Formats: sequence, C-alpha cells, structure tokens
Amino acid sequence: MSIKRIKPGAWNSRAVAHGDLLFLSGTVADDKSLSMKGQTEQVLAKIDDVLATAGTDKSRILTATVYLADIAAKDEMNEAWMAWMDKDNPPARAAVGATLTPGTLVEIMVCAAR
Repeated sequence: MSIKRIKPGAWNSRAVAHGDLLFLSGTVADDKSLSMKGQTEQVLAKIDDVLATAGTDKSRILTATVYLADIAAKDEMNEAWMAWMDKDNPPARAAVGATLTPGTLVEIMVCAAR
C-alpha cells in the first residue's frame, strides 16, 4: 500500500494517507488572540480544508483527540465542536488537558476514512 504525504513541511506533513485512512497532524489556530471557541472554530475550518484536499470530509472522521490548554474551557470548545460535527456520524473522541505552545488554547488531531 502506498503512503501519500499531504502538504509536507520542514518537520511534519499536514496529513498522511495510507490505504483508506487519513491521519491529520495536530491542528492549531493561526490567530492566538481568539477565545477558546474562536480558536476551535478556526481549527475545525482548517481540518475541513485538509480533509477536502484528501478527498474526504468530516462525516468520515473516525477518531478525534482534542488537547486543551485549560480543561475548564471544555464547554466553550464543545460549543464550537457540536455546531461543526456531523451529527449523523459522530467520531470517537477524547478531550484532555495539555501544555500547549504559548497562546494556543486548543489543538485537534483526527483520523478519517477516505
């Protein structure tokens, strides 16, 4: 089975496809001045773009891991997540507190079917 690297950079690829699976790198917001909800919305839009580039979409997400700089802000992240998520195809998901780079409030990593 071939491996396809999507948007490779100096230290990682935006995603890696292997067979029918697509693995996205952790995705963070570009605008660190946004609130938790705003950063989450920006991250989810970026995930949509990468999924589309790979020929898939959020309805085919299998798993998601959400890293939060402040676990107390989980409800704010969930507000953005629930507005975005495909309600007919919810993925398996974990949300955990983590130490992220300065200004980053949320980082999301997903695996999707293609």
